[in-house]
Amino acid sequence: MSEAPEARYLLALNAGSSSLKFAVYGANTLECVVRGKFGRLGQGDASFKVEGRSVEPVGVADHAHAVAWLFDWLDREIGPDAIVAIGHRIVHGGPQYRDHCVIDAAFLAELQRIIDYAPEHLPAEIAMITFCQRRDPGLQQVACLDTAFHRSMPLVAKQLPIPRWYAKQGIERYGFHGLSYAFVLQQLDRIAPQLAQGRVVLAHLGNGVSLAAVQDGHSVDTTMGFTPAAGVPMGTRTGDIDPGLVRYLAQTQGIDAAAFDHMVNHESGLLGMSETSADVRDLLAAEPGDSRAVEALALFCYRIRQAIGSLAATLGGIDALVFTGGIGENAGLIRERICDELGFLGIALDTASNQANAAIISTAAARVPVHVIPTDEEAVIAATVATLLKQETLAS
Repeated sequence: MSEAPEARYLLALNAGSSSLKFAVYGANTLECVVRGKFGRLGQGDASFKVEGRSVEPVGVADHAHAVAWLFDWLDREIGPDAIVAIGHRIVHGGPQYRDHCVIDAAFLAELQRIIDYAPEHLPAEIAMITFCQRRDPGLQQVACLDTAFHRSMPLVAKQLPIPRWYAKQGIERYGFHGLSYAFVLQQLDRIAPQLAQGRVVLAHLGNGVSLAAVQDGHSVDTTMGFTPAAGVPMGTRTGDIDPGLVRYLAQTQGIDAAAFDHMVNHESGLLGMSETSADVRDLLAAEPGDSRAVEALALFCYRIRQAIGSLAATLGGIDALVFTGGIGENAGLIRERICDELGFLGIALDTASNQANAAIISTAAARVPVHVIPTDEEAVIAATVATLLKQETLAS
């Protein structure tokens, strides 16, 4: 470790539906000293990976048990009681919590109330917060909301065209991937501030996929909606589909709400269309002999290209396009297919730069620069924790 044994640290926890990323930062320096990931949680063969080291199997059943295992590991790695605060990525804050906040009893009660807003994520996040409270009641915990980035969206972008009574219950378009967008926008502002303050389309392409329209540094629209299942097709999620399918499948296939939700979130997208894999790398490798892989990737790129055009229309033009996320950062062929028909927007990729996953992959003559910026949600979590705790200290 880069700091003395008596140093104190911030812990960033970033939970997915079956994974848990973590990173430890110096409380004063905000330098990352170790990061890693638990994978396949809840699937009987969970793994633990520290950056720069090999993967090892671990006997943890779920997110809360993973955090317990992690604390024991950190006690050995950086010393007991070295963690002074924890930041949690919280996927959904609902209508009451629109910005990052220090976790208290009222916040935790609200998460319990809105648990059906994000049933794929909130139960695990609540369990981790509760475990940390029991382990160390004095440990400060901060909620870093994925929805906070999109709180600036205008009403026309938030509203759903359903009876107004539902809006009074908090049913609206919230948007997600906010921590990723915040980091990428900060990086763009650092390298090209004039672009960051312009009309930017951000494309977070990973197992979960969304895009956002940003103007003057603020979110004005995004593809995900009330839940992360909306928008463009993803690894296992449908994205937007005809709501009439609910009635049709219920009547003809006997599918109830729970089964429909499972299909929409776990059996669809690239996996459902290809019938083989949700991983773009697998599908690209399978394309030469598998038409299903070809069709799945074609639809994936087609819908993302449509979304870029739609968000550009929302912005009244586009000054920059940014790719991030595992696919966005590493899959040059997917970026090429997405951008292929976007010349009318002023987008043109440089083949060599794109294949090399360069920081800028557009041609020198292109009117709209296209950037590739690796995301770091954990860095945003750590910075948010430091800021909120400093504000609390000044206020006390």
